[in-house]
Amino acid sequence: MGAREVLDIGHPILRQKARDVGADELSSPAIQSLIDDLIATMRAKNGAGLAANQIGELVRICVIEVKDNPRYPYKPNIPLTVLVNPIITPLAAETFASYEGCLSVPNLRGVVNRHVAVRVTALDRFGEAIDLSVRGLSAGTYQHEVDHLDGVLFVDRVVDTRTLCTWQTFDRYFRDDFVREAEALVAREGS
Repeated sequence: MGAREVLDIGHPILRQKARDVGADELSSPAIQSLIDDLIATMRAKNGAGLAANQIGELVRICVIEVKDNPRYPYKPNIPLTVLVNPIITPLAAETFASYEGCLSVPNLRGVVNRHVAVRVTALDRFGEAIDLSVRGLSAGTYQHEVDHLDGVLFVDRVVDTRTLCTWQTFDRYFRDDFVREAEALVAREGS
């Protein structure tokens, strides 16, 4: 199918918890096509990731990729990663303030506290086990996408609604400070 429409905040599917994908179902043409659509849509929209419910499918699959992303030039690159039935486990209590945006919440950003280090367990698109330790700004990307699969949007986690702003306002007033903090985190954590 290719790139699909991304659902906007307010759509009921975005607030529903996605169901696990069975091992036998994972290899089906329908699920493999959905994964291809997720990748195509994420790339077409310059997203850092995309969850299946963002395109109207209530299955626990998300994709992540950051490759010199023009929306997030300060984010470290992450190779294309397909996560099926992902589970996020914090590796430490330490958090960082992440100025986040979302394809399902157009033209809005806000500060969310994310764990600095997480363990990600999942299956890849072929049913092989994934077990990653992810740190720094990249850890926030994984947490954001898995939140979607639980029906949680970044606006639900905003620590102070006074941080909500448009992308233009973020670029004008807050981007430089956030990028300095993000670069320091990346230098310290390696991603």
